[in-house]
Amino acid sequence: RCKGYKGPIHISPNGVDVDLFRRRDARALRERLGLGGSFVIGYVGRLVRMKGVHVLIEAASKLDFDWKLLILGRGDYRAELERLAEGLGVSGRIVWVDAVPAVEVPNYMSCMDVLVLPSLSTPEWVEFFGRVLIEAMACEVPVIGSSCGEIPSVVGDAGLIFREGDPEDLAAKIEAVWGSPPLREELRLKGLRRARERFSWERIAEGTVRAYEELIRARRKKQR
Repeated sequence: RCKGYKGPIHISPNGVDVDLFRRRDARALRERLGLGGSFVIGYVGRLVRMKGVHVLIEAASKLDFDWKLLILGRGDYRAELERLAEGLGVSGRIVWVDAVPAVEVPNYMSCMDVLVLPSLSTPEWVEFFGRVLIEAMACEVPVIGSSCGEIPSVVGDAGLIFREGDPEDLAAKIEAVWGSPPLREELRLKGLRRARERFSWERIAEGTVRAYEELIRARRKKQR
């Protein structure tokens, strides 16, 4: 718009395969991972500082109920995160899982009671989407995201948003989800609906076709 373009603008977001990312029976995997009956807080992604996993660990350390933190991913930042967890006295509550093939991710997401994406803005980077959010929604897992970048737009009203970099606010949001089964159910249903109706590849394909059809109609009209 700043350059003077006045035509239609269509944005095709990242999508999710809702046939692959769906709720699975994760009881056996939960048992194998030692998660038991604890409330499972999850993270999936790279272990780099800008993803804010240290904020998540700090937030979890403030919680006063039976929880486990399932962290799925790899990166050089893991060693520092492990030292942080040790210093906070919560290392025994964290289950670390190295990166797994994409087809296995829904199994691990189905172990989670809530998924958190605690990304942090930097001078060079902000979270431009956050694909794990829609993957978790498709798996019927409530989501909590930071206020970084596009996360609030992706989540909409289907999850909770906390102030990025604020472990106290994140802890409060996690506790709200843990303490209210009706809220968990509401977010589960809203997330599943949002993933299917807005972010499934079928919906994105339909939107792409409409965009091209609109361009073709506009061109034909101009040529008359």
